[in-house]
Amino acid sequence: MAKAIKTVSTVVFRIEDLGNDTKRFTLVDQDDWELPPFRPGAHIDVHLDPGLVRTYSLCNEPDDNRRYVFAVKREREGRGGSQFLHDRVEVGQPMSVSLPRGGIALDPKGMNVFVAGGIGVTPFISAIRHLDRRGRSNYVLHWASRGRPVLPDMIASAIEAGRVRVYDTTRQAKPTIREIVGDFTGDGFAACCGPDPMLLAFEEAVASWPEGRKHIEMFIPPKLVAKSDVPPYELFLSASKRHATVTPEIGLLGTLEAMGIDVPVSCGGGICGACRTRWTEGPPIHRDRVLLPEERHNEVIVCVGDCAGSKLVLDL
Repeated sequence: MAKAIKTVSTVVFRIEDLGNDTKRFTLVDQDDWELPPFRPGAHIDVHLDPGLVRTYSLCNEPDDNRRYVFAVKREREGRGGSQFLHDRVEVGQPMSVSLPRGGIALDPKGMNVFVAGGIGVTPFISAIRHLDRRGRSNYVLHWASRGRPVLPDMIASAIEAGRVRVYDTTRQAKPTIREIVGDFTGDGFAACCGPDPMLLAFEEAVASWPEGRKHIEMFIPPKLVAKSDVPPYELFLSASKRHATVTPEIGLLGTLEAMGIDVPVSCGGGICGACRTRWTEGPPIHRDRVLLPEERHNEVIVCVGDCAGSKLVLDL
């Protein structure tokens, strides 16, 4: 039995050119109904064309439940999603998106420290708007931008209140992440989204922190190993009563696709969570950057997953 892909039908309500090769897109229900709810910093898969699905963070707050708003920077050397949105999408155009998933587990009382690079600020804009709407000021955003930042209009009150520090890296040094998070080693929550060097510096700075107090958002999947070094194992699908052997050359996702199992895949690199699947026997090998430790007890991201034993049972 194939796993159903749940999508939401929307239309493009507004497209705004923000400069710096960035556009902001607003999607609404065609009949102005409320859209499915989401958490601060959640993301959606945007179905652009057959076989072209990309994941973007929502930057409006969850209470704004009649819109999905996301911003996209044109990546001229990217995989084609940003160029499609910039060049081919128009106001009034229908667009299917996934149900929102993920989000940021904000600390309700302690300090929330956000570190962003460029367009990586989008999930934190959602989080800041969520906190502001509730009258909470327990956050600070450190935002590095090459030149004039985009999207400051969405967090203007936070900027005016001094809770946002913007670094124009064309004129000043990049923020030192270890110093930023150093004051909160014993308490609080820290999250980062930006280019690889920033993420690496953040990971090193919070390496000793408990998992529940740190969060990383990635918008470019890490490079995958060419071939798995896991020995062959048996794959059993409990819902459809089917089985196959997974070999290193084909891998788990390739085996599922060869079996005709419809698993939604977006990033293909374990960073978006689109292909999260329940498992009941294994244990699986987790290589993703999405699941929390407790979620790994019963879920696996199959695009990068494998099995540590001789048999993996998935609820498919």
